[in-house]
Amino acid sequence: MYVGRFAPSPSGPLHFGSLVAAAASWLEARAARGRWLLRIEDLDAPRAQPGAADDILRTLERFGFTWDGPVLYQSLRGVRYEAALQKLQGSTYWCGCTRREIADSALGLAADGAQIYPRTCRNGLPAGKAPRTLRLDVGRHTVSFMDRVQGPRQQDLAREVGDFILYRADGQVAYQLAVVVDDAEQGVTDVVRGADLLDSTGRQLHLQRLLGYPRPRYLHVPVAVNANGEKLSKQTGARALEASRRDHLVARALAFLGQRATADLDEAVAQWDAALIPRTPIRPVDVV
Repeated sequence: MYVGRFAPSPSGPLHFGSLVAAAASWLEARAARGRWLLRIEDLDAPRAQPGAADDILRTLERFGFTWDGPVLYQSLRGVRYEAALQKLQGSTYWCGCTRREIADSALGLAADGAQIYPRTCRNGLPAGKAPRTLRLDVGRHTVSFMDRVQGPRQQDLAREVGDFILYRADGQVAYQLAVVVDDAEQGVTDVVRGADLLDSTGRQLHLQRLLGYPRPRYLHVPVAVNANGEKLSKQTGARALEASRRDHLVARALAFLGQRATADLDEAVAQWDAALIPRTPIRPVDVV
C-alpha cells in the first residue's frame, strides 16, 4: 500500500509554499488510494513557536487535508533515535570543532550552503578538545536515485557533503537521522516534498542503507519563490494561510503544480497527474 506523509516544522503558520507541498503529497496519496500521515518535526525547540503545531493541524483540517492515524511528534521519539545512533556505532565519531574552526578550514560549501567538514577529528579528538557533535563517516560513497519529477540525481557524499552531523552540540538529534528513522518506522513508501530538500536525499539514502531500511520513492516538487528568488517563508514575509481564502489558494496551488485549477479536492484527486508537475526545482509566484 502507498504510504505518504507531510512533515511540517512548527516554526510558524503554514503559507502558500507549505500548501503546495501539502497538496502534492496529499493528492499523490489519495490518487493512489493510500494513506497520508502527518508528522510534526519539532526537534528544533528554539525554532518552535508556541501553538504553531496546533495551528498547523487546524489549518490542514480547514483546507480539507485529512490525515490517517495519530499525529507523530518527533520531540517524543528520542528513544528511537538513540537506538538508531547505537546501531550506527562504528560509522560515527565525535567531533570537537567549533563552527569558527570549521569555517577556517572547511573544504568548501555543500549545495545547501553548509560548510564541508575537513575530517579534523576523524582519527580521534585532538588534545584538549571535548566532544561537541557526533558525525557520520561517509567514506567514499556516491549515491544515485531517480526523482520522479526532477529526474536522475547523483551525489558524491565525501566531496559534496562531507561527514555530516547526526547528534548536535545542543543535545538534539539531527534532522537527517530523525527523518530517516521516522519514515522507516511509519512505513512510508513515497516521500513527496519540496525541492529545497533534494540535496538532503543522498544523505538520507546513505543512512537508510546503513540502518537496513527500505528505500522509498522520491518526488520533489518545485519550491515557490518570491520576486527576489527567495523561498516563501515567515522570514521572507510569506502570508499565513487564511481559511476565508481557501478556494482561491487551493486552486492557485494546483495550478502551480501543473494541474487544472480547482478548489474541489475530490475533482483534484480524480485529475491528479504527477507527470504534469513542472520539472524545475523552483518556480516564482506572485504574493498570494
